[in-house]
Amino acid sequence: MSDLERGERLQIMLSADELRAVENWRFDKRMPSRAAAVRELLRRGLSAEGFDVAADGARSGSFSVLENDAGIGSNASEKD
Repeated sequence: MSDLERGERLQIMLSADELRAVENWRFDKRMPSRAAAVRELLRRGLSAEGFDVAADGARSGSFSVLENDAGIGSNASEKD
C-alpha cells in the first residue's frame, strides 16, 4: 500500500472549541484538508511523546504499556 492509500478510517467527535482550534491551526499552517491537519497533529503529538513508526516485523509484545519480567515493554528499545 502506498503512502497515499489509507485503508483505515478513524471517526472522532470534537467540541466546537476543539474543532475551531484544529481549523485555526490548519489554516495557519496552510494544510490542504482537515484530515491532513489531524494526521499531522497526531504525528507531532506521538513524536513529542517519543513514539515512532514501528519497524517492519516488529512484534506486538514490543509495544506493551507496562514492562513485564522479560523486559518487554514501552522502554524495551532503551535496554538494548
